[in-house]
Amino acid sequence: MNIIQKLSSKNIFIFNLVLIGAIFGFSLAFFSFSCSSPKNRVQAQQSTVIIPENAIAAAESFQTAVRSVSEKLLPSVVELKTVSVRRQQVQGFNGIPWEFFFGPRDRGQEGQEREYRSQGLGSGIIVRFKDGVYYVITNNHVVDDATEIRVATKEGKEYPAELVGKDERKDLAMVSFKTNDRYPLATLGDSDSVTVGDFAIAIGNPLGEQFSFSVTMGIVSAVGRTGGPGGNINDFIQTDAPINMGNSGGPLVNIRGEVIGINTWIASNLSGGGNVGLGFAIPINNTKRSIDEFIATGSISYGWLGVNLQEPTRETAVELGIEGKRGALASHVFIGSPADNGGIRAGDFITHVNGREIRGVPQLQLAVGDLKPGDRATFTVIRDKQPRDLQIRIETRTDQVASDSKKLWPGVTVIPLTDQIRQNFDIKENVKGLLAYEIISGTPADIVGLRRGDIITSINGENVNDTASFFKVLREKTSSELWFGITRGESTLESLRFKR
Repeated sequence: MNIIQKLSSKNIFIFNLVLIGAIFGFSLAFFSFSCSSPKNRVQAQQSTVIIPENAIAAAESFQTAVRSVSEKLLPSVVELKTVSVRRQQVQGFNGIPWEFFFGPRDRGQEGQEREYRSQGLGSGIIVRFKDGVYYVITNNHVVDDATEIRVATKEGKEYPAELVGKDERKDLAMVSFKTNDRYPLATLGDSDSVTVGDFAIAIGNPLGEQFSFSVTMGIVSAVGRTGGPGGNINDFIQTDAPINMGNSGGPLVNIRGEVIGINTWIASNLSGGGNVGLGFAIPINNTKRSIDEFIATGSISYGWLGVNLQEPTRETAVELGIEGKRGALASHVFIGSPADNGGIRAGDFITHVNGREIRGVPQLQLAVGDLKPGDRATFTVIRDKQPRDLQIRIETRTDQVASDSKKLWPGVTVIPLTDQIRQNFDIKENVKGLLAYEIISGTPADIVGLRRGDIITSINGENVNDTASFFKVLREKTSSELWFGITRGESTLESLRFKR
């Protein structure tokens, strides 16, 4: 192929066409850029990075606020270093292969106890100063079982501390230390005014001394959370401010630098329990009375009402006429308790205490616990679908009186026969009544012979087909004695009779 034929080939033609197009496009772009003014070119380059001055001012103002909160609170936060001593029996390692490799062992040590020391770390908040003593509020689980406690401050000073008192129900504790050095007291805010979306700042000592006195930030994710570990009765503030092990006992703070909560626990699906944005703090209003009582007496006293509480199921709520209402159901009443003497009966749905709304079981436990023994309180209950007020004189709660379950009346928890319940317990469609779901040992229901799975059809000869009729007959027809008509398997029978 000669040169003319090569230049005329199809491949060369396409290449030339593309080259000419590229030269033309480049020339056009250069011409357009040359015609634009230098000012326009600069604005085009800067348009993606210009930040309005008012936005910068707002950001700096917020930054200043957070910095001020940190500077204000950090001197009031302490690191709590604890040592717990445990004793464990020495295990024997005699015989083969021990003696084969190491020779005979001194058997005199077998059965003796050896001392083990374990160290712990948490946080605390300086809240009071009195007669040369600083008082620090923290969590009970931080100092529980500790035989040695030391308080460390941000500037690196350490002081021996003493346990003032502790309370397992709210997971609170107080320690004290003495020094001539001056430390500011934390300002306690009003946790009742905390709202979802508020800024929340957590301060503490996460994951050990390497990260001590850390400040993290987030928002209030929710309020009134329940279900804390160890039977904790608080209604918690939930936050996404990063909280980890070691933050326990430290403050959760609002944007004004006021303590609104005590960081206590986290929910996590990580194997090591790391933070996933689900942290919970005890509302500071739940601790204010405890702080005073710790300092005054070294212990916490709780008011006692004398009821066993439960959250009603949807079916139970419909039958009692309390569907969609907030409160707590008194499923059992302690015989001779303040509730019994004041007129509260099993089946009453408690909605208010002294006019304050009760949102559920934990809130009622808190409200009653914060009442002082001897106080007279007004309890609003719904009974027979109608509200009524009852005056109750509160007594002192003790572990002994609160755990005496034999005095619970009636001692049986009943639930309606839903389709799911019939399927689970193999109950036929033609059987009517209520399922005896739980029988409490030693109570009247247990004494007369009720068993879990029995179908209660009557009380003292009066038919009961739903929870409303069950509690009504129980309330009005059992002043002197109690017995049940029941269906058990294929049999219909009456229970023994309980004399009151």
